[in-house]
Amino acid sequence: MTLKTDIDPRRVETFRVRLDDERERTMAGSDDKTLSLNALSLSRRALLRGAAFAGAGALFGSRALAQEDPIAQVLQIHSGEWSDGFDAASSGAATVRTTLPILSTETTMAVDAAIAQYNDIVARGGWPVVPADKTLQLGMRDPSVLALRERLTISGDLSPSIGMSDAFDSFVDGAVRRFQARHGIAADGVAGSSTLNAMNIPAAVRLGQLTTNLERLRSMTAQPLGDRYVCANIPAAQVEAVEYDRVVSRHTTVVGKVDRQSPVLSSKIYQINFNPYWTVPASIIKKDLIPLMQKQPDYLTKKHIRIFTQKGDEIPPQAVNWHSDEAVNYMFRQDPGDFNSLGTVKISFHNPYQVYMHDTPAKDLFGREERFDSSGCMRTQNIRQLITWLLRDSPGWDRTRIDEVFRTAERIDADIADPVPLYWVYITAWAMPDGAVHFRNDIYNHDGLDQLALR
Repeated sequence: MTLKTDIDPRRVETFRVRLDDERERTMAGSDDKTLSLNALSLSRRALLRGAAFAGAGALFGSRALAQEDPIAQVLQIHSGEWSDGFDAASSGAATVRTTLPILSTETTMAVDAAIAQYNDIVARGGWPVVPADKTLQLGMRDPSVLALRERLTISGDLSPSIGMSDAFDSFVDGAVRRFQARHGIAADGVAGSSTLNAMNIPAAVRLGQLTTNLERLRSMTAQPLGDRYVCANIPAAQVEAVEYDRVVSRHTTVVGKVDRQSPVLSSKIYQINFNPYWTVPASIIKKDLIPLMQKQPDYLTKKHIRIFTQKGDEIPPQAVNWHSDEAVNYMFRQDPGDFNSLGTVKISFHNPYQVYMHDTPAKDLFGREERFDSSGCMRTQNIRQLITWLLRDSPGWDRTRIDEVFRTAERIDADIADPVPLYWVYITAWAMPDGAVHFRNDIYNHDGLDQLALR
C-alpha cells in the first residue's frame, strides 16, 4: 500500500537550506573528500527524513507536529502553563520548563550565576542590535539573520557550533522559540516586533534587572513561605501553586492596568466564594460606571447590576443623577451568573486594597500576549484546578462536591480549613539552575529601566 501525504513545501525548503549550509561548512572545513561526501550523504538523509516527517504531520495532525517540534507547544493558551513537551535540543540549549518555584533559594542562586554571566556579556560589548524593519521567520534568507544568530548565540539560546549563515533554518527557529518562552512571548518561532524589541534591550539593562530582582528574591526567600502557598508574579501575569518547594500547577492571569496596578502583598487565602455577587468598587463607579451610564442608560440593566442605598433599599437607575457624583453614595451589586464580572468563583484573602483573584467570563483575555487589563484584581485561568487544590484538606469539599456546586450554580462560600499563604510579587527577571534566564516587561516601571538604559 502506498502512503500518500501532503508535504509542506516551506518545511522542505528549510531542509534544503540546511543541506546547502552543511555543504558549505563541510567543503570549507575539510580537504578530506571522503569526509565531505559522508557529511553530504548524512545531510541528504536528514532532508528525506524531515520531508517524510512533515508528510506524517499532515497525515496524523497536531500530535505528530508536537512530536516533531515540541517547542511549538511551550505556551499553550488552553492550559496557561508551560508545555511538558518543550525541547531545545536543536539549539543545544537548556529547557525553560521546570517545577522549581520562582520563590526559592535555588532560583536566587541561579540569579547570582546569571549576573556573573551577564557581567561577562556586558564586558565583551553586549550583543548586536537585530534590525527590526522586517519580520524574520523559518525558510527565509536575509542579512538580518546573521545578527539574529549572533544575538541568540550570545544569550545562550543558539549553540555556537551551529555557525553563522543568513538562513533562518530550524536551528534558528528553535532558538527564537526558546528566547520567546524565556521572555513570556508566544513561542511561535517568528521574530516579529515584540520579539525583536525584547532582543534589542541592551545587555547592560538586562544585567540591571537581574541585580534589582535579586534583592527582591532574597527578601522574599529569607522568610518561611509555608509548605503550601500561592505565588502570583505580576509582571509575568502568572500564578504558581506550590507544595513542598515544587510547583504543582501554573495558571495564566490577567493583572492590573498601569493606572490601576495590582499591589505587591502578602496574605492568606481563607475562603472560596462560589457563584458570587460582584460589588462594584468605588473607583470603578467613579471612573467607569458614571461615564457609561451617561452614554448607555440601560447599561446596568443589561449587566444585571442593582443599586442599593446605605439602608439596603433597592432603587432604579432612573433615580440617580448620572451627571454628578451622587452614584458613589450607593452600592452597586451584580447578580451571580455566567455574565458576572467575577465569573463563577472568587478567591478571598484579607488585604487593604480590596483586591481578590477570580474567574472571568472573558476567557479570551488569557490568550493575549499583554495581559494587563484589570482594575487591580487577578483574573485566573483554570481556576477550578486551583480551588480544588486549595480546598483539598477542607472537609466536605472534594472534587465531586465542587463540580456539583458549579453545575447547580449554588451561591455558597467554602472556608479553607488551613488558610493558604498568598504572595503577590513583582519579579521581572529570574533564572533557573538549568541556565534559563527569564525576563518580563517592567510594566509598572518599578525597575527604573529608563535610568538603566541611560547609563
